Amino acid sequence: MKPEEITGLIRMRRSVYPPAYNQKPIVREVVEEILENANWAPNHKHTEPWRFVVFQGASLSELGNFLAEDYRSQTPEDQFSEMQYKKVMNKPVKAACVIAVCMQRDQAGKVSEWEEKAAVACAVQNMWLTATAYGIGAYWGTPGAIHRAKEFLDLGDGEQCLGFFFMGYTDDPFPEGKRGDIAEKVRWRN
Repeated sequence: MKPEEITGLIRMRRSVYPPAYNQKPIVREVVEEILENANWAPNHKHTEPWRFVVFQGASLSELGNFLAEDYRSQTPEDQFSEMQYKKVMNKPVKAACVIAVCMQRDQAGKVSEWEEKAAVACAVQNMWLTATAYGIGAYWGTPGAIHRAKEFLDLGDGEQCLGFFFMGYTDDPFPEGKRGDIAEKVRWRN
């Protein structure tokens, strides 16, 4: 692969949200490749802390129900919105696939929690770049429900949810990216 191809892929990656998805399914082999590429993320002491729960088909409605009921339970009655409740419920079903991004803490405590989270974030970047290469829009959401998802996701000891990775094909071009000048973010020491 040529460096300019990697550069192009990195600079093309964007958050593409579920309302833009067109309902075209993502075949299992592509989802498996996305996850396998996540598995190749860098991680300290080879702890491989990433864990995933894949939602497709009918399970997307189950995820929507969980998120909507979490919204209901966490929202004061005078601030509750039926429209927001339905929006939260329907968000997952607009996606072709949603992957719960989880982290398994190293039980031996060989590395710090922040390093484990950084490794999971690298895994998600690998997922995102792979999805982008396939023309699949993606978005990593971190609703408050992730802190209450242990039972719903059947997570074990030391495991926690770090967000939901929504994916779907889109008929629209990926949005243009914007970044500030890198020279304003770097100090050179010679």
